[in-house]
Amino acid sequence: MISLVIVDDDFLVAASLETILNANESIQVLATGSDGSDAIKLYQEYQPDVLLVDIQMKQVSGLEASKKILTQFPNAKILLLTTFSDDEYIVKALQIGAKGYLLKQDYESIVPAIKAVYSGQTVFGTEITKKIPDLLASASSFDYASKGINERELEIIRLIADGLSNKEIAAQLFLSEGTVRNYLSSILDKLELRDRTQVAVFYYQH
Repeated sequence: MISLVIVDDDFLVAASLETILNANESIQVLATGSDGSDAIKLYQEYQPDVLLVDIQMKQVSGLEASKKILTQFPNAKILLLTTFSDDEYIVKALQIGAKGYLLKQDYESIVPAIKAVYSGQTVFGTEITKKIPDLLASASSFDYASKGINERELEIIRLIADGLSNKEIAAQLFLSEGTVRNYLSSILDKLELRDRTQVAVFYYQH
């Protein structure tokens, strides 16, 4: 059972999401809130498996709340929900360590996204995914070799940026999951990064 906290300043949206998600046998909504300050308090109180939080809220934004939560709980799994697909929001969401970014109108993807984030993947809604190639194309080239990154490691970095799990990367490259984990540890060490989400952010930025 995946425990979940929902925070959205639109009461109807929060109530609708709570009803939809509680109807799923594998998800339990522990609490709902209406502002970023609620998100921080509720996360501290419940420490849910996944936090589903709106980006745009009147007082404390979802991004601000997520940043504070991740400072205190680095392993927090946060899925950002919004009506905006602005490039700046996508980049900021990844920079702070959020595990996903989904448009509210993409209702069919919410449950799969929650399950994917819970399992450790980084996810994007369909509309967001369409934007990623443009973000990549606009990024300046980076000399990975200068950081000691070899071709195999760069290949794994690209697959992480595409949102693949270690298991999926292993299957695609015909490697064991243990080998992929070893490569990831090496990549994190060489690039001085904390986790796979930061690897994706680094790739998008460079």
